[in-house]
Amino acid sequence: MITDKNLARIAGLCYLIVIATGLFSEVFVRQVLRVPNNALATAQNIQAHEMLFRWGFVADIINFVVGLPTILIIYYFFKRVNKLLVQTALAFVIIQTAIIAVNLLNQISTLLILSNETYLNTFEPKQLASLSLLSLNIQAQGYGIGLVFFGFYCLIIGFLIFKSQLIPRILGILYAIAGLCYLINSFTMFLSKGFLNPLFIYLAIPIFIGELSLCLWMLTKGIDTSKIKILNEKET
Repeated sequence: MITDKNLARIAGLCYLIVIATGLFSEVFVRQVLRVPNNALATAQNIQAHEMLFRWGFVADIINFVVGLPTILIIYYFFKRVNKLLVQTALAFVIIQTAIIAVNLLNQISTLLILSNETYLNTFEPKQLASLSLLSLNIQAQGYGIGLVFFGFYCLIIGFLIFKSQLIPRILGILYAIAGLCYLINSFTMFLSKGFLNPLFIYLAIPIFIGELSLCLWMLTKGIDTSKIKILNEKET
């Protein structure tokens, strides 16, 4: 029989995989292969490192698949704290997952454009490069939209952690800050001319700290469900 502490550790392990695959696909694939304002160089990078690009796509799929049990386990624990709030958080993260998963079509279409002989024989290299970069740009905006919903998820879960004390309150604060940074990151991109995001590198640090802190705590310490009984006794 799986105890609550072991269940929390499973969630922590899954969350660690989510963080690792997300970092790999975004930082070590898309950010590395993409050359700002240079469609041709970006296309050449993708063609030269096609397998890396494909692994980035696979990593994103793994991210979504492994992420589902993570959020369901978190829901299992915190529904006993405030069911309405955690259901709202669950709705936000399901919408986020659906948006970004469908948005992966824009990412894979880049490779379809650059590797299909029909397109290669019909369009000029610069035209193909521009089309592929357009797909990547659309993918980036779709990713930003999805992260708006995930930002609200982090804010709610951070609040529930702080309220319940099932996990140290500081982790709830850090997780809520991560959610706020996700919102700032996306809306900065939406509101900036050319969809540039100069704040990304600064916002990525608190995001990484907030998510990794919660992940490692669940993985190493689990969750003290005895606190749930104390909360329930207070409510009654």
